[in-house]
Amino acid sequence: MLVRAIALAKSYRDADGRPIPVLAGLDLEAKGGEFAAVVGASGSGKSTLLNLLGLLEPADGGEIWFDDQRVSHLSRRAQARVRGTSIGYVFQSFLLISGMTALDNILMAARYVGRPRASALDDALLLMERLGVAHRRGHYPAQLSGGEQQRVAYCRAVLNAPPLVLADEPTGSLDDEHARVILAELRLLARQRGTAVILVTHRAEAAGEADRVLRLRDGRLVAA
Repeated sequence: MLVRAIALAKSYRDADGRPIPVLAGLDLEAKGGEFAAVVGASGSGKSTLLNLLGLLEPADGGEIWFDDQRVSHLSRRAQARVRGTSIGYVFQSFLLISGMTALDNILMAARYVGRPRASALDDALLLMERLGVAHRRGHYPAQLSGGEQQRVAYCRAVLNAPPLVLADEPTGSLDDEHARVILAELRLLARQRGTAVILVTHRAEAAGEADRVLRLRDGRLVAA
């Protein structure tokens, strides 16, 4: 099993300091080559789940394992190394760096793990070509449409061929044609590269492309 979450719990606090439970003893397993979709109502905790799995924020309780390594209890520095080498994260809000071109934003993923730019450049350009944004490689994020930014963010997330890809509403800013391209790319990662893909989406057609669909309800996952 590539990634395993055991009894994950997470709460936030309201303006008065009262806890608001989001995840309550959630369990999840995903193996290499599996494409899983997580659906649920707005505010149900889907993005929170991805943030925990992506080691972007700590859980209040429970454990996260990658293969035979318990990563939830590593130091933040050690977790950052795991993120760089093992996790590709497609953010819903893109998180592109405004002062860098589309191509340089993608190549940031290579820099993060110490991969030479020259060895990553061909892969980056090939990804941009497949996603239909190669002609925008010299443009800055503010010069790109929301859909173009989303596709650039996708290229950045998968540049280093991470074994786990977490995708937070990756088709939310895309028209139907480009949404199909992203979903086809995610399927390709799972089928041909053995990547574990966990997709969060509210679009039924996107969830329908997954091997398995789980619904987040009352802080836990159930079969959809």
